[in-house]
Amino acid sequence: MEYYTLRDGLVLPKIGFGTFQLTGSSGIQSIVTAIQSGYTLLDSAFSYENEGVLGQAIKLAPINRSELLVTSKLPGRYYKYQEAIDTIKESLLRAKLDYFDIYLLHWPNPKQDQYVEAWQALIEAQRFGLVRSIGVCNFLPEYIDRLKAETGILPVINQIELHPYFNQMEQRVYDNENGILTEDWSPLGRANKVLKDSRLVEVANKYHVNVGQIILRWEIQLNTLPIPKSTKISRQKGNIDLFNFKISDDDMSLINSLTQKDGRTFNQDPAVYEEF
Repeated sequence: MEYYTLRDGLVLPKIGFGTFQLTGSSGIQSIVTAIQSGYTLLDSAFSYENEGVLGQAIKLAPINRSELLVTSKLPGRYYKYQEAIDTIKESLLRAKLDYFDIYLLHWPNPKQDQYVEAWQALIEAQRFGLVRSIGVCNFLPEYIDRLKAETGILPVINQIELHPYFNQMEQRVYDNENGILTEDWSPLGRANKVLKDSRLVEVANKYHVNVGQIILRWEIQLNTLPIPKSTKISRQKGNIDLFNFKISDDDMSLINSLTQKDGRTFNQDPAVYEEF
């Protein structure tokens, strides 16, 4: 495994495990097998309604809680300051954890104009010891600039949609210039046609890996942190087996060339899309 060090000192593996839609006993088992396969960074959210599942998996897994890095996210419907603090506490109760390693604002919802207030709540939650590191999801540069202007504190992570059909170059440059680690949700395009793209198949064959592995390795070489999800043990193990090969500059450029202006999987543009 290789690692990133956040601006606040927290050390993260260069790949994590997503838990979206992993619920019930099958979800618990999938998360346990992911931990057994070597994942230590686990990504959840209040809106996924599986923080309890995540907590149970952590309890059952053959690894100490202190060796895991657990992420959750605040939904837009609780962005008022006190509601945000109460929701973070509720998240911890659901997961039966004393703290989250990372806690993020899930969407900016700019028309509601509450994300600065919610960010102030995360700053206080960090001071209270409820969370170790704080960040955002889907925040455009202008929203992050406003956080800095009004609170003086920048997020250490910005989790955004990122895959070969939408490589987010401008956002990545901005994040990097501001000491913000870019995390990738939907890193495999939610298993859409990108996994069957003949150009990616050709590159993957060249390195004797599968298309998912070539995409995840490409994202790591962009200095981002992908968080793929899979319920299959073989895929979980393959998705983390990325550190014994390196993609050439020419092949990196080829994959970068696949990006599309309208490449978002579900047209969730943070400037207009809202989620509560």
